Amino acid sequence: MAGFNEDALKKKLDDLNMSQQSIQTVSLWLIHHKKHAHTVVNVWYRELVTASDSRKLTFMYLANDVIQNSKKKGPEYNKEFGNKLGKVFDHLGGLRLDEKSIKGLNRLLTVWEERSVFDSDQVKLYKKELNKGQGKSKENKKDKKDKKDKKDEGRKREHSGNSTSLTKKHRRESRSEPIKATTPEPRQRKDSEGEIGQFVVSPHVSSPPSDPPEPEQLIEALQELESAATSDAVIREKIANLPAEVSDVNLLNKLQDLAAGRALCQKVEEALSMLEAYNKRLAEEMEARKAVARMLHDYIAYQKDLLAQAEETLEEHRQKQGKVKKVREELRAHLQNLPDISKLPNIRTGGLAPLPSAGDLFT
Repeated sequence: MAGFNEDALKKKLDDLNMSQQSIQTVSLWLIHHKKHAHTVVNVWYRELVTASDSRKLTFMYLANDVIQNSKKKGPEYNKEFGNKLGKVFDHLGGLRLDEKSIKGLNRLLTVWEERSVFDSDQVKLYKKELNKGQGKSKENKKDKKDKKDKKDEGRKREHSGNSTSLTKKHRRESRSEPIKATTPEPRQRKDSEGEIGQFVVSPHVSSPPSDPPEPEQLIEALQELESAATSDAVIREKIANLPAEVSDVNLLNKLQDLAAGRALCQKVEEALSMLEAYNKRLAEEMEARKAVARMLHDYIAYQKDLLAQAEETLEEHRQKQGKVKKVREELRAHLQNLPDISKLPNIRTGGLAPLPSAGDLFT
C-alpha cells in the first residue's frame, strides 16, 4: 500500500466524492496508516473547513467510515476524531447548509448515538451545535410566510370586493394568474423529494458498513457448524426408527389393554421430548447459519474493497516502475555519450602538453 505523507492525503481528500467506493477506498487507506491518526485528523479538519458546503457531508461520511471500521484495529481514530468533532459541528452549525446536508448530518449523529460510537451526552451536544442556527432560519421563514399570507389575504379581500361586478368569465381570468404563479411549486417539490430519496439510499447514513469479522472468528464459526444438528447422524437415525404408532393416530385402534396404552404413552412422551430437543437445536443452527452468512457477506465485501485497493496500488506502482525504467534507459544512453576518463592522458605522467607561457601568448 502506498506510503503516507500529507501531500498524498490531501490528494486523496481532493479526489474524494460521494460514491461508496470512493469513501471506502480512502477509508481503508487511512485505517492502514492508523499510526498517523493525529496528522490525518488534523489535515482532514483543515480540508473540511476550506471545502465547499456541498462537500462537507462527504467529509463526514468518510470520518464515519473510518471511525466505525477502525474500532477493532485500535482506538486511535476514535480518540483523535473525538477531540475534533466539537469544533467540526460548531463550524457546521454556523453555515447555511442545504436541507439534504442537515438531514444527512442529523441522521449520522443518530446512528452514532444508537450504536454508542460516542457518548450519548456528547452526541446531543453535537446535535445542539449543528442545529443552533436552524431555529432562527425556521422562524425567519415562518415570519416571511406569515407576512406573505397576510398580503395574500388582503389581496383576496380586495379582489372579492371588486368581483361582485365581474362575470364568471372574468372571475376565471382573474384566478388564472395565481395558478400560473404556483405551477413551478410541484416541480420544485419533486426535485427535493428526489434529493431526499438519494439521501436515504446512501449506505453511509442509513446503514453504515458493518465491521468485517476477523479470519479466526469466521473459521471458528464455520467449524462450529460442522457439529450442528443436521450433522448429528445418531439422533436422526433414532428419529427415523421411531415406531409408526407414535405418529399415526389411526393405529390407536389396535390397542388391546391399559398396559399397552401406557407403554405407548411412554413411547410418545420420549419421542416428543427427543423431537422438541432436536427441533430446538435445528432452530439454533438456522440462526447460526444466518449469522455466518452475514459474516461471510461482510468479509467478502471487505476483501473486495482490499482487492480494489490492491489493484489501485499495483497500477500506481506499475506506472512508477515504467517511469523508473524510462529514467534507466535515458541514463544508459547518457552514459554512453560521456567520454571514457580512463583513456584520457594522465596529468601526473606528463601526458598533456605544457601550458603556454605569457611570452608565447604575445609573440
